[in-house]
Amino acid sequence: MSGPEQLLVLVAGLGAGIMTSTVGVASLLSFPVLVAVGLPPVVANASNTVGMTPAGLSGSFGYRAELREHPRATAAVLATCAAGSVGGAVLLLALPPGVFEAVVPWLILLTCLLVGVSPRLNAWLRRHTGPDQPDRLDLSPTTTFFATLTGVYGGYFGAGSGVMMMAVLGLGTDLPFRIVNALKTLAVMAANVVATVIFLAVADLDWRAVLLLAGGSVVGGYVGSRIGRRLSPTLLRGLVVVCGVTAAVTMLV
Repeated sequence: MSGPEQLLVLVAGLGAGIMTSTVGVASLLSFPVLVAVGLPPVVANASNTVGMTPAGLSGSFGYRAELREHPRATAAVLATCAAGSVGGAVLLLALPPGVFEAVVPWLILLTCLLVGVSPRLNAWLRRHTGPDQPDRLDLSPTTTFFATLTGVYGGYFGAGSGVMMMAVLGLGTDLPFRIVNALKTLAVMAANVVATVIFLAVADLDWRAVLLLAGGSVVGGYVGSRIGRRLSPTLLRGLVVVCGVTAAVTMLV
């Protein structure tokens, strides 16, 4: 890796770290950069997961006040995504490269649609279930199931997993959007930490890329939490949808 390529990876880590704590499509920035500088796809995927883990850690630390507001939801997201990512990491190591390439863009587009329509859909559900129904502040069994599946996807590939978690929590709970965004960052962190432990033991990693990504992402994750807290829910939701759709279209073409 040349000097300019190393700088590119470092900057990609910073940008992807900010995206981890805001719009949730971080790997769609950092992963292509690793491939572009010459890393094989599987090595790039595993190195990207390890290198982006500090972003989730620093971003979750930045959102610590939001995560304390709903401790049961925080614990449930942490546990489901950590458990699911074990299966995802095993799938990454066992399946041929690119198994999900044809499916991932459409999956991201679907979750972007769900993020965009979730306020109106939840309002419709509220009208039809009665206004006296208590707010859904904890994860139901159905929401827990889909959160676990998102963890599996996060451990396998991860690109757009934050958007998927926002869709799951946005439809499955009545938590404020700023809390959903914090929980999404925690979910990405949990999946990455567990997958990192597995990859450190058995995966082929490019340590120069890992360290460069980590250096940029740890700063970006915390900066992103400061930005995400200050954005209005409508603007943040719009940014999530725009970035997710852009990433999906880019993957398709």
